[in-house]
Amino acid sequence: MPTVEQIKDHAEKVFATVLEARRHIHANPELSFKETETSKYICSLLDKMGIEYTTGHVKTGIIALIKGKNPDKKVLLLRADMDALPIVEQNKTDYISKNVGVMHACGHDVHSASLVGAAHILNNFRNEFEGTVKLIFQPGEEVLPGGASLMIKDGVLKNPNVNVAVAQHVHPSMEIGKVGFKSGMYMASTDEIYLTVTGKGGHAAMPADYNNPLLIASEVLLELKKKFPNDGKCQIPTVLAFGKIEGAGATNVIPDKVDIQGTFRTMDEKWRTEGHDIITKIVLEVCNKNNAKADLKIVRGYPFLVNDEKVTEHCRKAAMDYLGKENVEELPLRMTAEDFAYFSQELPCCFYRLGTGNKAKGIVSGVHTPTFDIDENALKIGSGLMAWLALNELNC
Repeated sequence: MPTVEQIKDHAEKVFATVLEARRHIHANPELSFKETETSKYICSLLDKMGIEYTTGHVKTGIIALIKGKNPDKKVLLLRADMDALPIVEQNKTDYISKNVGVMHACGHDVHSASLVGAAHILNNFRNEFEGTVKLIFQPGEEVLPGGASLMIKDGVLKNPNVNVAVAQHVHPSMEIGKVGFKSGMYMASTDEIYLTVTGKGGHAAMPADYNNPLLIASEVLLELKKKFPNDGKCQIPTVLAFGKIEGAGATNVIPDKVDIQGTFRTMDEKWRTEGHDIITKIVLEVCNKNNAKADLKIVRGYPFLVNDEKVTEHCRKAAMDYLGKENVEELPLRMTAEDFAYFSQELPCCFYRLGTGNKAKGIVSGVHTPTFDIDENALKIGSGLMAWLALNELNC
């Protein structure tokens, strides 16, 4: 197996290629399940490396194989997502999005470019390790039902059968040079809530003639907040939050209905189902009491993400060897969600964070914001560390 120094040296050699890939993908973002040109571009890079692959998985997904000696001994999956978000980018860079209204604001360009770099490294050392690395470039992480779930249904974990999976995600609040791990439960399940409260509209000056759905909807939200206060005191980490309420009325016009959208997140499947029942009960009770109609839809989304303790601890130790103990941090629980969780429900996994921020350079914007960017030197670590973790996991 190659040494840390050899991996770092090769990561340095391919840095220019990885940087170019990141900037190209960033400048040409595509929304979930529409990553046609991104997929073609990544395939062209795999062609240059002579890495075998198949494409068209869930339309745009790519599966590539790097076979070492004794390729059937163990199969490790490395995953990167490719989709962007519907955000108007506000950065002033040479690689700013050319597709106005679409932006790589969650770092999927970094994930894909880093995996390209890891592929370079692993392919270079394919005669020095045993087993097979399965690389997947996945569509549609940002929207339900999640590209991960669809690729699993499409058979990504078979032919050859995968034994373990690893993925990384940018972490802008963590300084470049550092990475973070957490064993066990790490990220929440996520469900989408769509509620329409229908009352009776009318002229605002004639209250006897209408049943204001805005007031009823407000009562629903207040009652839900009593049950799900989001104060961090729940025994099971839970968030119920609403980000949209829309009633198409006016200063003197009471609308017939109000539309509400929100999210419910937790880290326990039993409580997740119970939570759905509680939400439904409260909505119906409030609306029935106020002679209003409730149309409630709870869309079950991604499951919680759990990092296998053995695999994660092995990756943590490997990261310490690669970066130094002082640069490997323990991560807290997160109520955000990630469709890599589907992989974690199927096989042993490790999902870790790559530090991409740099306060000294003013690179501090969070993901899903129009000014998100990274210190691009993180791409060297993103590529090299992913390759190093793969080699160590195959060797254990």
